[in-house]
Amino acid sequence: MTPTTTPAASTPAPTRREFLKVSALAGGGLLLASYAEPVEALQRLVGTAPAAEPMLSAFIRITADNVVTITAKNPEIGQGIQTMLPMLIAEELDVDWKQVRIEQADFDPNKYPAQVAGGSTATPTNWIPQRRVGAAGRAMLLQAAATQWSVPVAELTTAKGVVYHKASNRQATYGSLATAAASVTPPALDAVPLKDPSQFSIIGKRIPTVALKDILTGKPIFGIDVTVPNMHYATFVKAPVYAAKVASANLDVVKAQPGVTHAFVVAGTDNLAGLKAGVAIVGTSWWRVQEARKKLVVQWADHPTSQQSSAAFAAKAKEFFASAPQRTIRNDGDFDAAIKTAAKVVEAEYSYPFINHATLEPQNCTARMNADGSCEMWTTSQTPQGGRALVASTLGIKEDQVVMHMMRAGGGFGRRLYNEPLAEAAFIAREAKVPVKLIWTREDDMQHDQFRPGGFHKFTGGVDANGKLIAFRNHFATFGQGERFASSADIGPTEYPARFVPNLRMDVSMMPLGVPTGALRAPRSNALSFAFQGFIDECAEAAGKDPIQFRIDMLKAEIPPQQPYTPQQQAQLMSAERIIGVLEMARDVSGWGKTTLPKGTGMGVAFYYSHRGYFAEVVQATVSKAGVVKVDKVWAVGDVGSEIINPNHAEQQVQGAVLDAMGQAYGQEITFTAGKADQGNFAPATPTAGNASNFSLLRIRQAPPVVEVHWKKTTYPPTGIGEPAMPPLIPALMGAIWQATGKRVRQLPLSKVDLKWS
Repeated sequence: MTPTTTPAASTPAPTRREFLKVSALAGGGLLLASYAEPVEALQRLVGTAPAAEPMLSAFIRITADNVVTITAKNPEIGQGIQTMLPMLIAEELDVDWKQVRIEQADFDPNKYPAQVAGGSTATPTNWIPQRRVGAAGRAMLLQAAATQWSVPVAELTTAKGVVYHKASNRQATYGSLATAAASVTPPALDAVPLKDPSQFSIIGKRIPTVALKDILTGKPIFGIDVTVPNMHYATFVKAPVYAAKVASANLDVVKAQPGVTHAFVVAGTDNLAGLKAGVAIVGTSWWRVQEARKKLVVQWADHPTSQQSSAAFAAKAKEFFASAPQRTIRNDGDFDAAIKTAAKVVEAEYSYPFINHATLEPQNCTARMNADGSCEMWTTSQTPQGGRALVASTLGIKEDQVVMHMMRAGGGFGRRLYNEPLAEAAFIAREAKVPVKLIWTREDDMQHDQFRPGGFHKFTGGVDANGKLIAFRNHFATFGQGERFASSADIGPTEYPARFVPNLRMDVSMMPLGVPTGALRAPRSNALSFAFQGFIDECAEAAGKDPIQFRIDMLKAEIPPQQPYTPQQQAQLMSAERIIGVLEMARDVSGWGKTTLPKGTGMGVAFYYSHRGYFAEVVQATVSKAGVVKVDKVWAVGDVGSEIINPNHAEQQVQGAVLDAMGQAYGQEITFTAGKADQGNFAPATPTAGNASNFSLLRIRQAPPVVEVHWKKTTYPPTGIGEPAMPPLIPALMGAIWQATGKRVRQLPLSKVDLKWS
């Protein structure tokens, strides 16, 4: 999950030549490591500068018994990366997947470049480099066999971890050749040949998730399961108003509670990205610590954020819309003149709320201070590089004194890009002088999130007598200071329908925000899609056009830019051709327009380009006379390039994104009163007036019986899937509701417009 937009067309080539290092293993075997410069785009994501020298990355270990162990370098947060990256290596190494074992790497920037989970970046940035590691290993094993048999390498073939010489009917397992291969001069990674896709035997196959049995049987493999010797438990109480300091606390009462070993005030730092103020309680069990917390009484210092509220945000947006915008980020043609000539003018205001990431595994971290002054951590961070830097800064030690073990996470969705729990656990462990496991309560997790920001849009559109959209304006009321947007509250000048309307203006006004915000799955796109695609539906209706054909007609009439795009801008632009491709396929597979639907049932459509991926989705939904919304079926069509590496994970990512978005649409909202989040926990199964202060998750009975996933393969390099399938769902659902009821949904969640979901 990344808040930045990245190029779509190709994987960056390394700026230095890549090469290998090999070692023989004790007892016989081969350790293969690659030197490669990390990808600059991911360095920007985690906020680090390019390394002065190439980085060492150990990936393959082959032992004499022909077992191939492949290291998975990136954090596993449920997206399947621990399976997918080793698949790339195993494919080019040409081994049988049954002989492969997977190990999770610890964080080590001296070995592994760009160990990060976010932004659907793993596939595009590792598609070539990881395959090259496997191909180079295969080349070395071939050379070892050729030398041993005194035959040309060209006469040798491989399959399932065995080298064959057909002419002499000889064969040798990789394990038997591994030690000899360790003495072979390794090839340069950027020159090693790769398989043609027609030869793939692992890529494109349905490979089960690594550790699936452990997950299903409840084995302790997640961050929250970690235990270390002499470990204590910790809770950290922060102010309901973000970043407020502790004025006083009854620590003596808390310390007197059974099982409590430490209780102390944490002053925190003035740096908003650093350690926050609060009260730490440490004890011998989680239950003891939580019981002691109930006795804690804290007086919090005044803080300016206490003046902010959801009602005030909405009122400020109304003020913005009634006056001139603070700035204009795009202005094509002459909107004011064009809107006066329009045959029909459409106006609408859209808004969406702040929401929580709602990871089922709450934030947690285990930390231990070692005798040598180092800090050892067990973490579920999506950005361990940033986490290590934050811990080092918090403790006043060097970054290489922070050792980070990467644990499987029970969901991330962007929340674990932010590393506050690491700083808290490390600081508490140092002060308490014992290893501690810090676990946030669900209330901590709900009220101290890096929230997906809300936003407000005022749209005006004009269509001519031929049904063409000739004028479009958006006034976006959002959050930030000066010209700096709050995290994930930004908008770009190329947001669709920019480039496809001759007279278009994009205006922005911003209000200050003290509440922390951040990237949530498909950041920016997950909210903007609802507003922009929803209003495009309204324009299509005004034009008397079919919603799919209206979009396709627009996409076929791109407006030349007023000034040429830079190469970087050009690489980041949405491809109209690829969007048309997924729209047409979605129309075909869903039977759009070919079926007479019963009364109260409708179909809606939307598309979006997000994080290099192109998706169009059609939703069929039924709304009962009582206003209960039920999604009958979803068709999702994606263009993420030439290969679907693991269809299992790919389909699951799309289906999960659809369900995720449905949950957001149905009942998810974070509101603020006097600077405090009103919601504190997950809502009960049935929404009632009595649980308005809780946060609703989608229930199994609310999920559609079918989410049908289709792929439109193109010639582009493969890209990620975790983010781009999410944005089209909500506007497509709202289109279906419109068709079923004639009710336009311009505000989320559905409860705002008297619709129900259970």
